[in-house]
Amino acid sequence: MSERSRKVVIVGGVAGGMSAATRLRRLDEHAEIVVFERSWYVSFANCGLPYHVGGVIEDRQALLLQTPESLGRRFGIDVRVGHEVVSIDRAAKLVSVRNLNTDRVTTESYDTLILSPGASPFVPDLPGKERALTLRNIADVDEMVAAVARKPHTAVVIGGGFIGVELAENLQLRGIDVTILELSDQILPPLDPEMAAYVAQELVEHGIDVVTGTEATVIGEHTVTLATGEEIPADLVVMSIGVRPDSHLAKDAGLEVNSRGGIVVDEFQRTSDPAIFAVGDAAEKRDALTGDAAMVPLAQTANRHGRLVADVIVGRPTSSKPVLGTAIVGVFGLMAASVGWNEKRLRAAGRRYRAIHAHPGSHAGYYPGSETLHLKLLVDADTDEILGAQAIGKDGADKRIDVIATAMRGGLKGADLADLELAYAPQFGSAKDPINMLGFIDDNVVNGQSELIQWHEVEAAHKAGLPLVDVRTPGEFRRGHIPGSINLPVDELRDRLDEVPAGDLIITCQVGLRGHVAERILRQAGHHVKNLTGGYATWSTATRPVARPAWSETPAEEEAAR
Repeated sequence: MSERSRKVVIVGGVAGGMSAATRLRRLDEHAEIVVFERSWYVSFANCGLPYHVGGVIEDRQALLLQTPESLGRRFGIDVRVGHEVVSIDRAAKLVSVRNLNTDRVTTESYDTLILSPGASPFVPDLPGKERALTLRNIADVDEMVAAVARKPHTAVVIGGGFIGVELAENLQLRGIDVTILELSDQILPPLDPEMAAYVAQELVEHGIDVVTGTEATVIGEHTVTLATGEEIPADLVVMSIGVRPDSHLAKDAGLEVNSRGGIVVDEFQRTSDPAIFAVGDAAEKRDALTGDAAMVPLAQTANRHGRLVADVIVGRPTSSKPVLGTAIVGVFGLMAASVGWNEKRLRAAGRRYRAIHAHPGSHAGYYPGSETLHLKLLVDADTDEILGAQAIGKDGADKRIDVIATAMRGGLKGADLADLELAYAPQFGSAKDPINMLGFIDDNVVNGQSELIQWHEVEAAHKAGLPLVDVRTPGEFRRGHIPGSINLPVDELRDRLDEVPAGDLIITCQVGLRGHVAERILRQAGHHVKNLTGGYATWSTATRPVARPAWSETPAEEEAAR
């Protein structure tokens, strides 16, 4: 096949599809490239849609990164919006395409076909579901903006994932009273419960109700009814409980599709038909920890795989890498980021792991403006392989999770984080960066200098007879402590060793650092000690119900409290 005869047809003109199209043009000036997009927009910033709803991104045009005309001028790509590919004839290498303006169906030949159809919001079959809005494309955002313009007083966002949380914030910015409804016992499933609790508290403190552990059963005219029978006011209802691969075209064509609807691909993003590739949310990925098939609907991965397919088509040696699932969300200035597996998933899989919590400052404490970071690192208990991490904070959570994601891609071990040379000036970090601190803690465990216990293990261990010693100051202890613990301040510990209970011990402090100092003192005095990782800060956050601050009480509630 000569260069001039290569014809590539692409189904879907957003992240993966358009990345493939533009990269292919840069590599091959002579290829014929045709893109079919069933909506009326291509290359739009779908991750920015919630922020247009909230007015943070005021100009709708800012979401439209390219147009068919601009892509034609710059790249010589034939982009046809309002055209839906309805079937694939693999034997003849033809696609049938419906023009949504005229309803006319025509065929288009291809040498290579790239499928990038994306995913569709999942809407459960509830009474009243037709009133629920979703947010996936420009038409959706236009409908939601119009609904907000009608000035609803109340809204229910069904689903507490990343998009649901973003939408809740942005609807609240429009002056709407918002409730997040989540079926599981926590919001933000990629996080573990003690980490998600920080985000839930932030939402509540900004006036958003968070209801977990129940589901919607009926969407009424102005309410949402829960499984408990309670009715929540809802002038506006948004469905944000996840997406499903839009893979019916591939399935109808006889391409291999996995049990979750993802189009099965190899390391080159090639489907079971060697002339057809698939990228984006509809295509399966490989999990970085196990190599198993995974569905990861993230924009960065879609763009990367679109570029990769173009390289494969022109013969450049490359292949897709397993995915880590690195993600971040912002909530009223608080960042919540994660990478890899969480503890819930590791426990369910029966994998031996070690969890490390830390609560350092985002930069040197003596420089103004330092914010507390809440970090969690998960490593393999036997090999010290980094399995995942989570970071919560108003400053610096993003760069710390990116460092750990990079370390995971590079194959570093948990203890290797201690030796990373990271940029330091007091306004940006610390001489012992929070990442280094995680490495120090892990290295202590690896070398037998420390043994950790988790917040969710303390109660059972204490009931089994292990004394719990809190080494904070008496004032800190009076303000709150784990039930059953005794107070022996670390600065007095060497002089009060005769007061330490005999046998094995659990040590706690506020965040774990003083606990480690006490652990070293007591170990060298003959005690077997476990230090509560993350200290009282982690335990209290994990076990305390989310509380609405007093300032947010209604006048009636304030009167009742007097």
